[in-house]
Amino acid sequence: MAHGTDRPEGRPLVLAGYVVLTPVAALVFGLDPVLGVLAGALNVVFGVYFCRHLAFAVAAARWAERDLLAADVGLDTYTPPVAVLVGCKNEELVVDSMVAALLALDYPPDRLTLVVVDDGSEDATGAKLDAWAAREPRLRVLHRPPGSGGGKSGALNDALALVEAEVVLVFDADHEPESSALRRLVRHFRDPVVGAVMGRCVIRNGRDSHMAGTVFVDYLSGYLVNEYGRQALFELPAYGGANCAVRMSTLRALGGWNPETVTEDTDLTLRILAAGQRVRYDVSAIDFEEAVVSAQRFWKQRYRWARGHQKCLRDYWWPLMRTPHLSPLEKVETSLFLAVYHVPMLSGLGLLLTVLRAFGIGDLPLVGLLPLSMLLFIGPLAELCVGLLVGRVERRSAWRLLGFLPAFALSIWITSRAYVDGMLGRPYTWVKTTRSGAVSTVDPAPAATDPMAPTTATRPRSFAAAAVAAAGPGRPGERP
Repeated sequence: MAHGTDRPEGRPLVLAGYVVLTPVAALVFGLDPVLGVLAGALNVVFGVYFCRHLAFAVAAARWAERDLLAADVGLDTYTPPVAVLVGCKNEELVVDSMVAALLALDYPPDRLTLVVVDDGSEDATGAKLDAWAAREPRLRVLHRPPGSGGGKSGALNDALALVEAEVVLVFDADHEPESSALRRLVRHFRDPVVGAVMGRCVIRNGRDSHMAGTVFVDYLSGYLVNEYGRQALFELPAYGGANCAVRMSTLRALGGWNPETVTEDTDLTLRILAAGQRVRYDVSAIDFEEAVVSAQRFWKQRYRWARGHQKCLRDYWWPLMRTPHLSPLEKVETSLFLAVYHVPMLSGLGLLLTVLRAFGIGDLPLVGLLPLSMLLFIGPLAELCVGLLVGRVERRSAWRLLGFLPAFALSIWITSRAYVDGMLGRPYTWVKTTRSGAVSTVDPAPAATDPMAPTTATRPRSFAAAAVAAAGPGRPGERP
């Protein structure tokens, strides 16, 4: 299957149709009936997503903690050749900790290749990587010239051409996997139907700012509840782009990562499903990453996610609805997954209807807008609360739920802007997330450029220790 589709990204005529048809319908049928139909349609959408949120929360509350504590099965009996790939662009603040964590991965050295790509960095990233590679024969560094293009996908595709392996693992430059993460991801490929496996990402710098704390709780919900629920109920988790593995034969058959998208992970997920293979999620394969620490960085990151995800809906929804590899129920869940970055935008529309009703515009009963409350508060709140419980976070972290009110309001604007820009076909290229490098799960070690530095990396701290550090100060052993 080729990258993307032959259709252009923009759909300006469709967007114009929405703008023109709505007032025309109001003139022909009357404003109240049109707003009533619109509110009814939103009720259906919000009600469906509410049930989905609730089902995921129940599944996670019932089984997730048990799976986190499950016996380590198959960690030593399946060790195919593996290549670990990382793309770095101006990552001098985090690259040392990342390389140290990669070198501490528990896997047979003769079956593991580590390739880090310096993607035209303008800081000390390249020099630091070269210093590591000079002492560590397990590490290979590829330098891409500035302006090579393709963003993260381009860097990974260039690295892919250098390796031969059965499984490819991908981490981002700010990621620090636990030493067992590789074995936990790889073991799933004994099943030939598995094309990719996603692990769990945990925020390690939740105390850096209010925004980082909000993202910390968001990731607990996203990985311990939402992603877990998609695996438990539908066996349709998503390949997340980092702390994830993909079968080499599958990746090459699909032509590698798509350089024409800014969300190569969602794009690859959909192409894997269309090819008849599946993605799995392993909640015990833990990797620590850095959260954005400001609203500006949050905007840039989530705008990129929304823009890419919305494009994937336009490009892949119809082919996936026609594929014989998904059941009708799986196609419904895939549609809901693809539309998830449209939901905040629809919530904004629902809020607008509520405001109009408050001013007497639109003859809508108040109960007719009740499902909006379900979407805005009850459904997502259930996921967030279960994420805090299953993650065994200290009690005071519950106050961070209040941070989701402004964060969700910001998400409404971000997704709406991304939708309009995408439908108009406005150009957009991959933009990296800015790091701070303030918090690491790797034990302190001499700098990579120190000639007296040891040639073996220290091992990352346990998940429990990192989670407590990210959550904030609390009494030892305190449970939610």
